[in-house]
Amino acid sequence: MSYHDIVIIGAGPAGLAAAIAAREAGVTDVLVLERDSVPGGILNQCIHNGFGLHSFGEELTGPEYARRYIDRAAELGLELRLNTMVLDVTAERELVCSSREHGLERIRAGAIILCMGCRERPRGALAIPGTRPAGIYTAGTAQRMVNIEGWLPGRDVVILGSGDIGLIMARRMTLEGARVRCVCELLPWSGGLKRNIVQCLHDYDIPLRLSHTVVEIHGRERLEAVTIAAVDENRRPIAGTEEYIPCDTLLLSVGLLPENELSQQAGIPLDAVTGGAVVANDLQTGIPGIFACGNALHVHDLVDFVSEEAQRAGRSAAAFLRQGTGSGRLIPLRTGAGVRYTVPQHIRADSSEGVTVRFRVAEPRYNCRLRCRIDGAMAVQKKKQVVSPGEMEELRLTPEQFANAKEIIIELEDA
Repeated sequence: MSYHDIVIIGAGPAGLAAAIAAREAGVTDVLVLERDSVPGGILNQCIHNGFGLHSFGEELTGPEYARRYIDRAAELGLELRLNTMVLDVTAERELVCSSREHGLERIRAGAIILCMGCRERPRGALAIPGTRPAGIYTAGTAQRMVNIEGWLPGRDVVILGSGDIGLIMARRMTLEGARVRCVCELLPWSGGLKRNIVQCLHDYDIPLRLSHTVVEIHGRERLEAVTIAAVDENRRPIAGTEEYIPCDTLLLSVGLLPENELSQQAGIPLDAVTGGAVVANDLQTGIPGIFACGNALHVHDLVDFVSEEAQRAGRSAAAFLRQGTGSGRLIPLRTGAGVRYTVPQHIRADSSEGVTVRFRVAEPRYNCRLRCRIDGAMAVQKKKQVVSPGEMEELRLTPEQFANAKEIIIELEDA
């Protein structure tokens, strides 16, 4: 069994940023394990721009953003093992991984950072009635086909779900010469960033059908059409609103799920809403010495925030090696009215630095206030003209505010 001070699972934007931060914090023995043949993660297929505005003050494509971190990792001499699949993680910080070069290997780590990213929810999770013809893809799969493999999935497209990947693929398919008939969204609002709704749909006159879903799939060998229908407030199809739309391709952008099978194997407590680990403000999970960040922790709206969070995880793992977990009391962070979840879910009472609490609201609201109450008293509030579930919100707390707290509640109220 070999030993490394810090082992990072995943060499996407989170894994690379965490590794760099750990090395810059003084840890020389950092090992990054990546199952793909190249580092960079999902950014390699995101050839559109819009990345890096927060991190670098300029617009970059996904591959350009990833290259900044890949080059920095190379400058620091970080050990990166590609084509390596991690099979198991234990609470004792032991990993089992497999690769052609090293075979089946057992590794002991001083600290582990989980950066496995997320995956798309497939058709099987939706239970859409109909046949199983060719021409149905998740939006991310279609993105890889077009941007990396050079294949066009189809010419006549319907997209189900208005997450950011679905919106971006509506534009991408249009630019490649396909006809995008509409984007259907089950909810009465879009789950994507406002800028993507404008730049990817409005700019190309692509209809966004809110409170609509696909209720039937037609075709045997190849998709021939879908039937869509409006849904009521309980998200059930409304009889008489069915609409038959001929198409040869259906793209699914119906949600992302954090990859946490390894976390479950290690016995790490997971959040029922995010699907990621429950963490404190240092991004340490419920098992000492195991940290989580990036889309394996919760699905982010911007990769810049993934990198920022991962850097904190890298520094925290380095601090753990120096001084251990510490005995700081954990203060629970709870969600109040209008808030779906927060990250972190706990704050260490002995933290000497301020804490940024990021969270998502449950539904769009206008002219409202984001509020933080500590032990019932108002601590922080911020007025907002509009909030949306597609975009993360944040509030900043100082050590003086939470040091003696017993409970912190984040909530939303009308202004």
